[in-house]
Amino acid sequence: MRFLLPSLLALGLLFQTSMTSAHHGWSWTTGGNIDLTGIITSVRLGNPHGLVKVDVEGEVWTLEVGQPWRNERAGLKDGDLAEGVEIRAIGEPSADISERRMKVERLFLDEREYILYPNRD
Repeated sequence: MRFLLPSLLALGLLFQTSMTSAHHGWSWTTGGNIDLTGIITSVRLGNPHGLVKVDVEGEVWTLEVGQPWRNERAGLKDGDLAEGVEIRAIGEPSADISERRMKVERLFLDEREYILYPNRD
């Protein structure tokens, strides 16, 4: 019995770590880039990363942008990513295309480019 609790805690930590690494990083993406343009419908910025919902020709895509420090380093300011703004995003889509989810590497607002992951090329 005295080994049961530590074993369960270790198992739980292992499961949590594997789930976290499966979600974060790039392992869930295809490894290739796509280019999307659409209108932002909702924004939730913060940690562990921001989520931007975008209407792309009637399909809603979820764009994962950087953590707050990464967005700031790229030059994004509060309010740049807002409902009604047109966005062009280049990045890696989910390997399951039915998710309509992309990890954004670069984005454009008007003609201005913001590079979130400069070493992904």
